[in-house]
Amino acid sequence: MFFTHTTFIGIDPTAGVKPFTYVALDNDLRLLAIGEGSIDEVLAFVAGQRQSYVAVCAPSRPNQGVMEREEVRLQLNPQPRPGRWTGFRMAEYQLRQHNIPCPKTWSDEKLCPGWMRMGFTLFERLESMDYCPYPTQDSPLQWLEVYPHASFCALLGKAPLSKYSLEGRIQRQLILYDQDIHISDPMRLFEEITRNRLLQGTLLLNDLHTPAELDALVAAYSAWLAAKKPDEITLIGHPEEGQVFLPVRELKSKY
Repeated sequence: MFFTHTTFIGIDPTAGVKPFTYVALDNDLRLLAIGEGSIDEVLAFVAGQRQSYVAVCAPSRPNQGVMEREEVRLQLNPQPRPGRWTGFRMAEYQLRQHNIPCPKTWSDEKLCPGWMRMGFTLFERLESMDYCPYPTQDSPLQWLEVYPHASFCALLGKAPLSKYSLEGRIQRQLILYDQDIHISDPMRLFEEITRNRLLQGTLLLNDLHTPAELDALVAAYSAWLAAKKPDEITLIGHPEEGQVFLPVRELKSKY
């Protein structure tokens, strides 16, 4: 499918004062928009898109009990031990087999953390706006589920540094910069580092994205790949409870 005016949006939900961070990329991976706000503010931006792929950094729905089904468990490699992993989604089991830690999604929505519940609401609102789960043939509006830590693991080939540390933010931005996303080269930060600036606490970090922005960026990039280069993504999990998209052709055995 050929896209001319498609927007690729990544949304990262949190439980903060401004609970959603969003990023939008164009066909050439140029930054169209970046911001944060309430669910209504973010959806107002999304609603203005005629063709859009929206990738959300959260589970699309609570655990649906798929891992309790024997026919599903028999298809997995490695097969889980009897009675184990029944409280996890299939995607979560598969990620952990690759040594990628991920949060557990409970079947009872009330037990899920606030950011997950925000994500559930966001997906519901997207579907009410005629967004369909990817891949839906000929739909101009589609949504995807991503787990940003797993995305960065896959792109880097190993577990990245903490996203809250300065070096972890630089590392993630460099990973994204190397994917030809039009963001600032984080290596330029080192040109600004001087003894005096470090002592005075005046080191400028304006061109370095926040952890939430970096998560939203890798989500938007995943949406771009899914639309433009679907053979370059890996899809794990079960469609009944939410599949996770990873921005690589195949996963390593361990990270």
